[in-house]
Amino acid sequence: MTASAPPTPTKAPSAWAPLAIPAFRILWIAQLGSNIGTWMQTVGAQWYLVEAAAGATLIALVQTASLAPSLLLSLPSGVLADVLDRRRLLIWGSAASAVLAAVLTAVSAAGALTPVFVLAITFLLGVTSTLTSPAWQAIQPELVPREMIGASSALGGAAVNGARAVGPALAGVVLSFFGAPVVFGLNALSFVGAVVALIAWRRPPQEGLDDRERFIAALRAGVRYVVSARLVRRILLRSALFAAPAGALWALLPLTAERMGLDSTGYGLLLGALGVGAVLGIVLLPLVRKRLRDSVVLGLSAVLFGLGTAGAALLTFWPATVVLLLAGLAWIGTLTVLNANLQLTLPQWVRSRGAAVYILVFMGTMSISSLVWGVVAQLIGEQFALLAAAALLLIVAASIRFLPLLPGTGTIDRTAATCWATPTLQVEPEPTDGPVLVEVAYRVPPEHLSDFLAAVRLLGGSRRRTGAYRWRVYRSLEEGGVMLESFLVPSWSEYRRQRTQRLTGRDREMEQDVRALVTADPTERHYLGAG
Repeated sequence: MTASAPPTPTKAPSAWAPLAIPAFRILWIAQLGSNIGTWMQTVGAQWYLVEAAAGATLIALVQTASLAPSLLLSLPSGVLADVLDRRRLLIWGSAASAVLAAVLTAVSAAGALTPVFVLAITFLLGVTSTLTSPAWQAIQPELVPREMIGASSALGGAAVNGARAVGPALAGVVLSFFGAPVVFGLNALSFVGAVVALIAWRRPPQEGLDDRERFIAALRAGVRYVVSARLVRRILLRSALFAAPAGALWALLPLTAERMGLDSTGYGLLLGALGVGAVLGIVLLPLVRKRLRDSVVLGLSAVLFGLGTAGAALLTFWPATVVLLLAGLAWIGTLTVLNANLQLTLPQWVRSRGAAVYILVFMGTMSISSLVWGVVAQLIGEQFALLAAAALLLIVAASIRFLPLLPGTGTIDRTAATCWATPTLQVEPEPTDGPVLVEVAYRVPPEHLSDFLAAVRLLGGSRRRTGAYRWRVYRSLEEGGVMLESFLVPSWSEYRRQRTQRLTGRDREMEQDVRALVTADPTERHYLGAG
């Protein structure tokens, strides 16, 4: 099994086209199986707490314990996925998850299970999931051609949300007939399957590992990129706005099932309805995205998820399953649009770190909101808490008019562009020497000055995204028409990476736009911190 993708097709690919690629298909099946096991474990843990009469807050804490590691480890895990071999990272992470699930199985079989132990193992499984999630996302563009990234993102969502359809329902049946130890044991086996699939994946060696960045420097570079990337920041904002109220449904659904008088099987069916809706969304979403802008899809998805949340609060079992189908469709709609646009917007060199920040924002928001909604439900009741969340989701939908995805999201050229004229230096700096001051002098005709300033400010954003931590443009007082661009980079190795690894086609376009407005080739000088 190799990571090579087939030639670019001449017609638009179908929603299922990525499955024709062997590497993608096998790893997708492994993810699906692992996600089914994870959802079985979640249902088993939540229902154990329901039967133990642990209360709304503790039950909601299962969701919090699972997602809280994203607040602590998402950024470090993104750095690890960019500077380590992603395949090996995924193998070791999946193996650790298998061991943790096996421990939970053994303790449950021995009859020694306690609420604290359940939450502790759930937290540790969340740690291993957080450490591997950016790597899973980052390998997707390696497995399929660019025009299939949207479809592969939808199928990636299907691996999660299809598991929501199968895992909870299967867990409910297994709990009824065999008990929690078998549920937890099946989760352990699902991780073993993922390990086997990853070992079978004959991925070419990851490039750049012989010149890997240091951990702290790579972490700072990733944060600088996100802080300076307007398109990415807007995707993160939309993800947080949706996740905050959406977390209520996932956190409080066990209490909804208890209020309806359902057993573990009935609860599994409620969760399964969300998963079935998500699977339906895989088929419908490509058609919808052809007719509607992605921002509109996000707004409609927030409305549908709000209706599903309100339906869970007000309706009986069977009507509730219908609106939960719509909520599942809305969930996959939101995640697919956000994930696809993020993958298409991030350049390769920072893709794992950018995905890690996205996971931090989305899952971290879900984690905190799950705890908050659990406390709210403890105070005012599960139904009123769900209705409040539904009202907030409608506000989130309305906000799309004022805070849409920005133009260019998912469409700009992020292919690597390495075209660096190596400077002639009298002193050869060490990689760690710095900071490096770069000054670029331009001669700008008076009639082009305003256009130049607009173009060079865009170029300044590129400098910041790719490594500069300070940037400014100056106007000469002695020589008319001379403009000086100045920026600082932390070290010589960071500057070298900026010019040889991090620039994309869009960054080169920005440089060309600036050069088109000057009368002579710019003069570039480099200075090394000496004090």
